[in-house]
Amino acid sequence: MGQKIKVTQIRSTIANPKKMEKVLIGLGLKGIGSSRTHKDNNCIRGMVNKVSHLVKYELISE
Repeated sequence: MGQKIKVTQIRSTIANPKKMEKVLIGLGLKGIGSSRTHKDNNCIRGMVNKVSHLVKYELISE
């Protein structure tokens, strides 16, 4: 059917702009080690690219 993307926060938001912290909150991440699964679409991909140095992601096929 469709793909999903699992996003996990691996680094802290300290010493990063507030915009990046807001992007992580938008992704549903609340701290190091937290994970969320989202539908794979352009909006989520753009958010992940914005904070790529703070998160890791993997594609999950349904």
